[in-house]
Amino acid sequence: MTSPSVTLDLTPQGTMERLEWLAWFCDSALRIPGTSRSIGADGVLSLVPGVGTLAGTGLSLYVLGEAVRHGVPARLLARMGLNVAADTALGAVPVIGVLFDMAFKANQRNLNLLRQHLVDTHR
Repeated sequence: MTSPSVTLDLTPQGTMERLEWLAWFCDSALRIPGTSRSIGADGVLSLVPGVGTLAGTGLSLYVLGEAVRHGVPARLLARMGLNVAADTALGAVPVIGVLFDMAFKANQRNLNLLRQHLVDTHR
């Protein structure tokens, strides 16, 4: 008996669908009760010193990897990398990091940059 094969959609549309879910999961999956604010796995992971920050950074680097695969120019990759670096550095600071993660949402920012690049290149 063979196992069913899983096909990963590597088209720009398939990539965006995966990254939209990942950005939501990392940045906005949990609504904070009594507020209009949300936090995602990245913010929750930052509560675990060291390991949590590295795990969140790893998820963010996946977005950058997809951007490289879709031919994003070096200048835009650098901007996306700075978003990840800021999220990693400030997200690692106890208490302030969680507040920063609620406001900055690096994965959403990078997703928007990638989306704009894909729209511009497909015109």
